Amino acid sequence: MIRAFLAIDIPPELRAALSAVQQDLKRRFERTVDRRARISWVQPTSMHLTVKFLGDTPEDLIESLQVPLAQAVAGHRMIEVPFSRLGTFPRPQQPRVLWAGPPESWEQGNEGERLQALSRTVEDVCRAAGLAAEVRPFSPHLTLARIKEGERQVGQVLVESGMLNQSLTCGLLEIKAVVMMKSQLRPTGSVYTQLWECPLNPIA
Repeated sequence: MIRAFLAIDIPPELRAALSAVQQDLKRRFERTVDRRARISWVQPTSMHLTVKFLGDTPEDLIESLQVPLAQAVAGHRMIEVPFSRLGTFPRPQQPRVLWAGPPESWEQGNEGERLQALSRTVEDVCRAAGLAAEVRPFSPHLTLARIKEGERQVGQVLVESGMLNQSLTCGLLEIKAVVMMKSQLRPTGSVYTQLWECPLNPIA
């Protein structure tokens, strides 16, 4: 069995930009948030845009997905996702998760719909292979941090500072392929290995 997920890989320059956003947020919180607040920051090297989490899956099933998935995603053109918004889950006043993602206007536009269509294609291939259906809608966001304690304080800083209304300068994520990732849980954190990739149509 392999613990696996299908994802979009993040290029080094976007990881570096997201790391800079994290460092800025850390400095702001260190000055304004009580020390009892606990914030867990995601390592930029661990960031992936997960399209579908498979969990513990037989190795032969993972191998059997490659050809039908490659054929299916080849029907989609490359997609550029602008990461320019800081957001929270579930709500700004008491955030449990801080994330970076595209503007709402992008998500609701044609490019956002193309990304949702790619997600549905991946879901259809996985469902045809007998894998469980995804119950949550696909959301093109990258987690920056998880707030373990002190969410009210963090929320107050975010709301009063206006950070959630400011544009980030992270750049674009060019979605050129869907990759199958292997996840190994270690005491120091998860280790990710790419098993194979299925390229999108490079012609714009």
